[in-house]
Amino acid sequence: MANTILVIAEQREGKLNRVSWETVTAAQAIAAEAGWTIEAAVFGYGIAGVAAEVAGKKLAKVHAIESPKLASYTPDGTVAALKQFIEAQQPKLVLMPHTYQVRDFAPQLASALKRTLISDAVGFHKDGDKLLFTRQMFQGKFAADVSFACDPPHFVTFQAGAFRGDKAEAGASAAPVETVTAQIADNAIRTQPEEPFKEAKQAVDLTQAEIIVSVGRGIKEQKNIEIAKALADALGGELAASRPICDSGWLPMDRQIGSSGQTVAPKLYLAIGISGAIQHIVGMKGAKSIIAINKDAEAPIFEIADFGVVGNLFDIVPALTEEVKKAKAQ
Repeated sequence: MANTILVIAEQREGKLNRVSWETVTAAQAIAAEAGWTIEAAVFGYGIAGVAAEVAGKKLAKVHAIESPKLASYTPDGTVAALKQFIEAQQPKLVLMPHTYQVRDFAPQLASALKRTLISDAVGFHKDGDKLLFTRQMFQGKFAADVSFACDPPHFVTFQAGAFRGDKAEAGASAAPVETVTAQIADNAIRTQPEEPFKEAKQAVDLTQAEIIVSVGRGIKEQKNIEIAKALADALGGELAASRPICDSGWLPMDRQIGSSGQTVAPKLYLAIGISGAIQHIVGMKGAKSIIAINKDAEAPIFEIADFGVVGNLFDIVPALTEEVKKAKAQ
C-alpha cells in the first residue's frame, strides 16, 4: 500500500458517522494533488452494510475489519485490530475524523506503532514534496503548518467541518469490499463497556444535524429563545447557541457551538443575534449555507455568511417561521 491513503470510517451500532464523509473528501483532495490511491477501513462486528455504504464512494477498496470483540467499542480492542491491520498494509497516510471516539483511541494507536499523530487539522497543502497540515492555535487566532519527521504511516485527524462531506465523490461503481478478521487476544481488552455516556437526557450530537438554528446575545432574554425554537421546529432542525447563552444557563451546554463547544457542519446554519466572535465562527464555518440575522450591519458574522439580513430579529424570525410553515403546508 505504498503511497496509499487509508481512511478510517467510524460507525456505531451499524450506523455510519456522517463526519466520516468529510474525511473521505479530505482524502480525495490530498490524492488529487499527490497522485496517491485511497482505501477505507471500517471496524466492528456485522458491518457488511456499513462497508457497502462506504464502498459507494470513489475508493480503490474498502476493508471491513471484523471481530466479535469489536461488537462494542473499546479503545484496547480498536487499537489491537487497527495496529495489526496497518502493520500488514503499511499505508502512507492514515486519516480519521476528529470525533470523541477517535480522540479516545488514536493517540494510543499512533504510540503503539511508534508514530506521530497530527490531530484536529483543518486543512493541508503541499510544499514541494512535503505534505503540510494546518492546525488552529489559541482558539483559532493563529494557524500553524506542521509536517511529519518520522517514517510513515502518518496519522492525521481532521476537525469536523474542515471539509464538506457532501463533496465526497461517488465512484462509477462500488469499490470492492474485503473482509478482514481481526485476531484479538482474550486478555487484550481491559475494560468492560457500558451504555454510551450522555451528560443529560436532552443531550444532543449537533454534528449530526443537517439544519441548525443558533441564538446569541441578541435574543436578550431567555424567554425569547422560544422564537428561535419555533423556527427550528418549523425547519425540522436543532436549536443551538453561542457560549454566552449557555454560560447564562438559558440553554444546556450540549447546545453550545464554538471552540469550547461543538464543531458542526450542517447543510444550513441560521445565526440569530450572533455577532460572530472568532470562538463561535471556528465551530460553524464549515456549514454549507450560513444565514445571519443581526441588527448590526458591521457584525463579523456577515463576513462569512452566504446570506445576511440586517434588521430586528424579533420582527424577522417570527415572519420567517410563518413563511416556512406555509411552504410546508402547500
